Amino acid sequence: MSLLKSASTVSLWTLLSRITGLARELLVASTFGASAMTDAFNVAFRIPNLFRRLFAEGAFSQAFVPVLAASKARDGEDVTRQLIDRVATVLAWALVLTCVLGVLVSPWMVWAMASGMQKDPAGYEAAVWMTRFMFPYIGFMSMVALASGVLNTWKRFAVPAATPVLLNVSTILAAWLLAPWFAQKGITPIYAMAVGVMVGGFLQLSLQIPALHSLGLLPRIGLRWSAVRDAWRDAGTQQILRLMLPALLGVSVAQISLLINTQIASHLATGSVSWLSYADRLMEFPTAMLGVALGVVLMPQLAGARAKGDTQQYSDLLDWGLRLVVLLSVPCAVALLAFSRPLVAVLYHYGAFSEFDVQQTALAMMGWGAGLVGIVAIKVLAPGFYASQDIKTPVRIAIVVLVVTQLLNLVLVPQFKHAGLSLSIGLGAMINALWLLWGLLRRGSYKPLSGWGVFALQVLAASALLLVYLLWAASAWDWTALRSQALFRMGLMAAILSGAAVLYLGAVWACGLNLRQFLRR
Repeated sequence: MSLLKSASTVSLWTLLSRITGLARELLVASTFGASAMTDAFNVAFRIPNLFRRLFAEGAFSQAFVPVLAASKARDGEDVTRQLIDRVATVLAWALVLTCVLGVLVSPWMVWAMASGMQKDPAGYEAAVWMTRFMFPYIGFMSMVALASGVLNTWKRFAVPAATPVLLNVSTILAAWLLAPWFAQKGITPIYAMAVGVMVGGFLQLSLQIPALHSLGLLPRIGLRWSAVRDAWRDAGTQQILRLMLPALLGVSVAQISLLINTQIASHLATGSVSWLSYADRLMEFPTAMLGVALGVVLMPQLAGARAKGDTQQYSDLLDWGLRLVVLLSVPCAVALLAFSRPLVAVLYHYGAFSEFDVQQTALAMMGWGAGLVGIVAIKVLAPGFYASQDIKTPVRIAIVVLVVTQLLNLVLVPQFKHAGLSLSIGLGAMINALWLLWGLLRRGSYKPLSGWGVFALQVLAASALLLVYLLWAASAWDWTALRSQALFRMGLMAAILSGAAVLYLGAVWACGLNLRQFLRR
């Protein structure tokens, strides 16, 4: 399967995941609004998600996939199967201990994440209860990360990309069917969302099992102490653990930044945590469809090229990924900056979600839009280091960027409130991406192919035309006043976004970029 087809497969499933995710957020917004209970769920769900990003999709994946891909390229599939069994054994037992401990210390984690919620005792208590109930979600998702790493290395991208849809469907059904039933029984309705999360985690893991079994790669987890001891002492397991330590520090930096921002938001106006969460959900469309898809596809390929010593292929893969980032993320950033209010109005402005909520969510989204190119580029640039099993360099950069981001918060939050938090993250991401790029260039790992100057001018010219079009579309209609005409507003949005895509792609083509040849590179 070609890189473009692989990336397209991941992107399409990611698109479906984000559409169902938006449907979930729309249902939650219209049902619960931006209230103290909604803040409680967002905080409670953010805690296991934080650990998921730390261990599952973060440190573990960054360490596991390069070692797995190198083992497959160098040692063959039989040795790699044994490595999978031993890593799965160590991971499973570590997760049991982590989940038990997490349930016990949930009150302290909620306080550390959002102590400002104590101003509403009921919301704070709900956050603690839901954190305890949902914490085992990290166990499901860590095993999903292992399965996804294996399937992606064997170029089976569809199943790992499709699994997030199950979480969204589960939580949609929980909000739609279970929450009203809870209300009738006198149970706080928001608790239904916690049930939906846990069911979704179980379903995501269940979907991986047949795919692994069909490849003969279903891990055999050792239950006896001798099996655990042998798995721990395995050279491959030890190598992954050594790589995980700096990777954990690097991912922790990003999550510490999120923790600090959530803590700050909890002390701002009620609803600030939810406004940021709703904006983040919308911003995940371009970051996941572009950055995550490219990162997932490129990581095993880069690791394989490095293991074989093919430096030219390694550099060419990075060049292709970065050009695709620029081509597609720049217009997305323009849309988030110039068209944020209409986007938020169409997607969220229903039920309990007020016009004021639309405005505040749009401001948060614009902050992230300012750094979208950097956020997406990191997903391509960081694997350039991970594939070489160099995790320390991105970690050092991330630590400095964390400090810079918090210094930006000191300046931006007093002026822009919750939107200052998203803007500081966006600007920090741009600094991070440029620093990673400079590092790859300096060490000679990445040697840009010719034509970058002309290519950049083509993208900028087309994006400038797109900016004018979207500014006109944003001001030509009162998007919040069209709330009573929901179908018309949705259709109008679809027509404008379709026109934007045609306009942008037509403009880059008119500027001389051969899209078919570019994509086939």
